[in-house]
Amino acid sequence: MEILINSTSTIKAKKFIPGIAWFFLILIAVCIPGYDLPKVDKWMININYDKLIHVGLFAVLAALFMHPISKSALSKKEKWQYFIKIAIATAIWGLTTELIQKFFVPSRSFDLTDFLADVLGGVIALFFCKKYFLKAA
Repeated sequence: MEILINSTSTIKAKKFIPGIAWFFLILIAVCIPGYDLPKVDKWMININYDKLIHVGLFAVLAALFMHPISKSALSKKEKWQYFIKIAIATAIWGLTTELIQKFFVPSRSFDLTDFLADVLGGVIALFFCKKYFLKAA
C-alpha cells in the first residue's frame, strides 16, 4: 500500500510503521494511572525529568514521521512544508494526550508545561530534520 503525497509522489505506507508504533507507545504511556507510576527521587523532580521525557518522546515521534518524507521524491520546499505540518500535528497530539489524562486517566491531570515540552520536542525535531535530512536534498 502506498500513500499519495501529491499528484506525482507516493510513499510506501510501511515506512510510517515506526512512527505509528511510537504514537501508540505514547498513548499507552499517558494512560497509565498516576498511582501506578513509579515513585522518583526528589532530585529528579527538582530537575523536571518528566519534561525531558516529554521533549524526547515527541521529538522522536515527529522525526519518525519526517524521515520517510525526507526520503521521498518531493522537492526540498515540499518536504519542509510537510515537516512543518508534522510538527504542528505533533503539538496537537501533545495537547490531546494532556486532555486524555485530564478527563480519562485516574490520578492524572492536564499539565500546561508538559504540553509545552511536547511542542518543544516537535520543534526540536523540525529543525534537526531540516538540518540533517534536507541538507542533501
